[in-house]
Amino acid sequence: MSILLSVVIITYNEEHTIGRCLLALQDIADDVVVVDSFSTDRTVEICQEHNARVVQHQFEGYVEQKNFATTQAHHDYVLQLDADEVLTDALRDSIRQVKMNWLAAGYTLARLTNYCGTWVKHGGWYPDRKLRLYDRRCGQWQGLLLHERYELYPNQQAINLKGDLLHYSYDSVEQHVAQLNRFTSIAADELALRGKYQVTLFHLLLKPWWKFVHGYFLRLGFLDGFAGLCIAGISAWGVFLKFAKLRTKRPRLTSGL
Repeated sequence: MSILLSVVIITYNEEHTIGRCLLALQDIADDVVVVDSFSTDRTVEICQEHNARVVQHQFEGYVEQKNFATTQAHHDYVLQLDADEVLTDALRDSIRQVKMNWLAAGYTLARLTNYCGTWVKHGGWYPDRKLRLYDRRCGQWQGLLLHERYELYPNQQAINLKGDLLHYSYDSVEQHVAQLNRFTSIAADELALRGKYQVTLFHLLLKPWWKFVHGYFLRLGFLDGFAGLCIAGISAWGVFLKFAKLRTKRPRLTSGL
């Protein structure tokens, strides 16, 4: 017997992406709930046009928001998506098969990211598997301020699904840099919360250099052309920014770097 599937999505000012995401859910979802953080654009209106339930909830953090969204689902079997993600036909077929024969506590999806018009398949960006299809009774979203992840309880198993989840990440380099600035601030705050204040020349110089070398050369990011170069360069800059920002937060108990 086929299980009933809820799709949960968190949003804030996603009018340019949410419609595409919702269209791909036809004949897959038995319930669609969008948890919106009081968007000021047409996000809510577009969701309602696609017959999605909208629940308004103040944003308190990615982990908290996604755990709250999971509780709003009508069914225990949940597919969690971001507004800028779209199911491919192959992934839709895989989900249909899973609905007819659910075998695991969760399933991982391979994300294929579009960066400024280029599908990125190297540099560590693909397949970028995420556990997004799950039985909510078998795990929960975890993490601090950033890099939230769904974790299954001990002795629970996850299976890889065939098909790609298309991720429309950045339309421009400016958008990438703006988000990087925001995320590096959050990452620095997260390290500070953990009491990891140590910042040396190793963190400020060698770790960014290694980030570039690893992504661009060792993970073949150069095969993605200009997109691969931008990703490697901006990612390396992000490592520097994270530790530079952390350096300004640490208790000033010692002199020097």
